Amino acid sequence: MNVLVIGDIVGSPGRDAVKRSVSVLRDRYEIDACIANGENIAAGFGLTAATVEELFESGVDFLTGGNHTFDKREFKAFLERSDRVIRPANYPPGTPGAGAGTLLVGDVTLGIINVMGRTFMPPVDDPFRALEAEITTMRAVTPCILVDVHAEATSEKQGLARFADGKVSAIYGTHTHVQTADEEILPGGTAYITDLGMTGPSDGIIGMESEAVLSRFLTGFSDRFSVCKSGTKQLCAAVLCLDTRSGRAISIKRIFQRGIP
Repeated sequence: MNVLVIGDIVGSPGRDAVKRSVSVLRDRYEIDACIANGENIAAGFGLTAATVEELFESGVDFLTGGNHTFDKREFKAFLERSDRVIRPANYPPGTPGAGAGTLLVGDVTLGIINVMGRTFMPPVDDPFRALEAEITTMRAVTPCILVDVHAEATSEKQGLARFADGKVSAIYGTHTHVQTADEEILPGGTAYITDLGMTGPSDGIIGMESEAVLSRFLTGFSDRFSVCKSGTKQLCAAVLCLDTRSGRAISIKRIFQRGIP
């Protein structure tokens, strides 16, 4: 099974980059399923029903989240009834939505789990124990399991990867908006990359207009950040090849496309 996993999609430039690129990538790499992090798809902060449906129409099959999942209050109702959008599993009990889900790919069930780190991040429950619980549940259904770790610290992402090595097919990081070049297959057969990177505007500062970000650095004050609308766009992703019988990763290929009009 070939799975395309896409890093944080930022605003309308990110959605446009997906629309222009995913169908081509699906053909080029014979992609069976496409999973993306969608926590920034609505003007850079959160999700809406309309932006989710736009991505589904553009070739994305399933969305994960992070610390911005609930920025749009009206999205809670959509999240509770959707079986193709999840939020981090280590949000406290009672939080709307689910922290894991499944996608039927041909005759194979693909499991997707989402957890959020705690280092330099908003307070949430322990991602290690939450991940362990979700893996136990998911492995009763399928050996093919992907994990989106939405976290700031590289050490925390690597720790979660080593913790789950051999129990899941792949663990990939999101959140920092900067792609890392450390993709590998861990000893237990789990594919890993610290961060997929950002899909959105190439200009600005990690997807946002530079002026407001610089003002925050220089003075401690700024207007609300807004998605950069100038320049070209980029798509950051990886292609995972999975053995559907064992659930082990066969390969991981990093993708960084720039200059998307």
